[in-house]
Amino acid sequence: MQNEAPLSHEIAIVTGGSRGIGLAIARSLGRLGARVALCATTAPAAERAASTLQAEGVSALGLAADVRDAASVGRFVAAVHAALGDATVLVNNAGVGIFHPAHEIEEADWDRVLDTNLKGAWLMSREVAPQMIRQKRGHIIHIASLAGKNTFAGGGAYCASKWGLRGLAGCMGEDLRGHGIRVSVVCPGTVHTQFSPHAGKDPSRMLQPADVAHVVEMLVLQSPQSFVSEVDLRPTQKP
Repeated sequence: MQNEAPLSHEIAIVTGGSRGIGLAIARSLGRLGARVALCATTAPAAERAASTLQAEGVSALGLAADVRDAASVGRFVAAVHAALGDATVLVNNAGVGIFHPAHEIEEADWDRVLDTNLKGAWLMSREVAPQMIRQKRGHIIHIASLAGKNTFAGGGAYCASKWGLRGLAGCMGEDLRGHGIRVSVVCPGTVHTQFSPHAGKDPSRMLQPADVAHVVEMLVLQSPQSFVSEVDLRPTQKP
């Protein structure tokens, strides 16, 4: 038993897990022994990511899900439950960014950002929380952003979604801590991914997806009598 992987008894769901930060988190949790279920907007993308992880020795399941849609989220969580059992770790990572002045952004783009980044995290958490409550344990981790604390021109929709996600995380933490469920939020700075081109910035100075995954590792490995509610993550040198 001394050589047992630390997360060998955990079932982890990672949204937006087919690339970038989500794939790095899924890989990290899987290498620690968790059975990982990841979702992406299309089945081929989710299945490719799962196959990549499986080739690395990770137990991974990849399925399509639209986190903005309650029915799609319900089907995804039910499929994960049927294949793996009750989830004990949920990482709400799925996110999009559309950047325009708040007075110019189209309603459809506003809805896409808020529904993906904020509503999606709520829908997935609402679906998974009852499983964790039954087990009297679990950990929900929201991947927010320093844009949830700092404003910038053109960031109205994105900043609103991430400020809201931090508020949701704090309230959920109070709602669920009595059930033995920990809720954390991670706020990274600029991360070098396909999410945004980050024109004019030096990729070598940016945070890497593995840096965010390392923080998630630390959170889930925290002793059960305590939890870290919020982490700010910055690159050592400004990009």
